[in-house]
Amino acid sequence: MEQFQSKELNSTSAKPIFSSSALRQLIIPLILEQLLAMTVGLAAVIMITKVGEAAVSGVSLVDSLNVLIISILSALCTGGAVVCAQYIGRQEIENARISARQLVYISLFFSIAFGAVLLCAPRFFIQLIFGALDETVAESARIYLLFSAISFPFLALYNACAALFRAMGNSRISLYVSLVMNIVNISINALLIYGLKIGVLGAGIATATARAVAAVLMMLLIRSKSNVIYVRHLLPVRFEKNMVQSILSIGIPNGLENGMFNFGKLLVQTLVAWLGTSAIAANAIIGSIFNIAVVPGMGMSLAVLTVVGQCIGAGDYPQAIAYTKKLMIITYLTMMAVNIPILLFSGPIVRWFSLSPEAEAITLQVLPVIAISCCIVWPYSFAFPNALRAAGDARYTMIVSTCSMWAVRFGLSYLLIKHFQFGLEGVWYCMIVDWIVRCVFFFFRYRGGQWKTKTVLR
Repeated sequence: MEQFQSKELNSTSAKPIFSSSALRQLIIPLILEQLLAMTVGLAAVIMITKVGEAAVSGVSLVDSLNVLIISILSALCTGGAVVCAQYIGRQEIENARISARQLVYISLFFSIAFGAVLLCAPRFFIQLIFGALDETVAESARIYLLFSAISFPFLALYNACAALFRAMGNSRISLYVSLVMNIVNISINALLIYGLKIGVLGAGIATATARAVAAVLMMLLIRSKSNVIYVRHLLPVRFEKNMVQSILSIGIPNGLENGMFNFGKLLVQTLVAWLGTSAIAANAIIGSIFNIAVVPGMGMSLAVLTVVGQCIGAGDYPQAIAYTKKLMIITYLTMMAVNIPILLFSGPIVRWFSLSPEAEAITLQVLPVIAISCCIVWPYSFAFPNALRAAGDARYTMIVSTCSMWAVRFGLSYLLIKHFQFGLEGVWYCMIVDWIVRCVFFFFRYRGGQWKTKTVLR
């Protein structure tokens, strides 16, 4: 990564906060971790295709709802990671440890609340969100939703601890735990779906068990006093008002942004459901491949939070700017490395899935366009705004992302499907337009420098 050292970074008088070696040690595990995280859901989708399109459709619909909940929980972790990173940048280690404990409390509270609500009436929420479904699809969705809801507190603990390790600049721990989680998930999926042949029930059990194992491991590891930030005693529960406010000042806008964004995606999923079972199945496969396509960018976006957050905490804005440029260059290169092969080999990739001819044709039409857009537009739409969030400018990103999601992605998709008889391709093309709108607004916000005036720590 030495070749990407920016002129601005070389010209700063202060010692670089992150060396090239430190960046490698942060970035590479983050990308690998994101890849492993994606395979948890992908493994379920691949294995469940052998059960039938109804099962695939049910699991994919619930996954859309899961993404909504998980994104809110992850957003809260983002708030905690920014606060901890800034405290580390300030060399206020004890405050960083206190804020870490507050993050665990907040994550558990929200995850238990979300899980409890869904457990009370799973079929009601499925019908409320997705409307009338084929009975087989609805039953598959209900079963998978029950186990997903049970697993939310475990997932919240894993995400909170992973965010804390990233804030310290240590992304290897979450990588190793993610690897264990994937091994457990795939093994149990294979046993229950292929061996015992219990279909969607097996996928649900596998996902919940894997997340529970990951949570236990993370909580054991975060207790070690060898960590800069450690969490040893959660009881008695004691909320620190200033810490909670600091975390929520990032977490709530980011959570609202992610929540509204993914709720919009959920409603788009409802539009897709209008197009029939083949469109739902094709959308599930495109979504699974897309999740792999953005893995490098997701990893890089987390790196931006950590690196820029520590720079802001140290009060070094020139280094914050320099590292942002450096990390964006790396983001574009890594996104190209993944998406160009997807573009070139889209045919063999799609045929690997057991799809009907109609669903396969739809997938082959959309996938190349998505791969190209991931190389050009996605990094500036999703990785770059984390530099703004790391500085505390989360409200602006929330407003832009939410408005673009609803006005462009959902609104335009509705028009194309309802009034212009577009198929699934219209939904995904609207998504790309949404990305472009975000790019424009984030670019001018960064150039304007308003993000430098925001504060997080109180």
